[in-house]
Amino acid sequence: MRIIRVYKLLVVALSFNFLNIPPLQAQRDFSDVEIIPHHVSGTFYYLQGAGGNIGLSIGDDGVVMIDDQFAPLTGKIIAAIRELNDGEIRFLINTHVHPDHTGGNENLGKMGIVILARDEVRVRLSASSPKDALPIMTYSDAITIYLNNEEVHAFPVPPAHTDGDTFIHFRDSDVIHAGDVFRTTAFPVIDTNNGGTLEGTLQALAILVGTSGPNTKVVPGHGIVSDRMDVMRFRDMIIDVADQVRGMVLEGMSYEEVFAANPTEPYNDRYGDPDRFLRAVYTELGGEL
Repeated sequence: MRIIRVYKLLVVALSFNFLNIPPLQAQRDFSDVEIIPHHVSGTFYYLQGAGGNIGLSIGDDGVVMIDDQFAPLTGKIIAAIRELNDGEIRFLINTHVHPDHTGGNENLGKMGIVILARDEVRVRLSASSPKDALPIMTYSDAITIYLNNEEVHAFPVPPAHTDGDTFIHFRDSDVIHAGDVFRTTAFPVIDTNNGGTLEGTLQALAILVGTSGPNTKVVPGHGIVSDRMDVMRFRDMIIDVADQVRGMVLEGMSYEEVFAANPTEPYNDRYGDPDRFLRAVYTELGGEL
């Protein structure tokens, strides 16, 4: 059965040019995207490509996969996994709903891979995605998968980036995949349209700090492998900006005035355009756009 399963995966991977790619993804040219594997610790690897970092636990029992980037990349992603391990892809866990993390769900679902996510992720995906793209197992509390002599501990956090965020702690390898709650490439994205909140972001980052030990590797949704101190600095930055914006809201300042006051100035060189982040902070603290 294992040989048949691997053959099936390879055949499907080679046939993605014949799949119907969703229009928005089909408009983007992914032909030059390279999927680059990185070993972090123990059984854990991540794949860098276009979209969110893909987490992998790899071993004799097969593969546990975290997120799947965009549909047109599935063939390349499967090929990159096969360079590391030819075993069965047993489970796929979605860290949240966004298409740069779930765009390959339909392809992988059609391959028979078991997709897991929080209840909220299935609800939101159901509004716009076909049946094969939906998680077939959902959870509202922590779950643990025992494979590859690894405890893959997935647990929900408060509404942060979205209302369906999950952290996944690979306990034996001491690696945490944090999804898009933590990133090293930009200011936090608090997606209020999908239930994200400032307060939940701060709570979730506090949980991430508390779960991490001094040697824990933290894999962000976007960016480079980090550690507990990096997460603390990221959280401190958010607190600093939020405290400034709170005072400005109490003074009755408009959003335009807050933006002009540039409360993110010490961080702009590192994180880029603060507009979306500031808007989310401003509105949650009582400002009106």
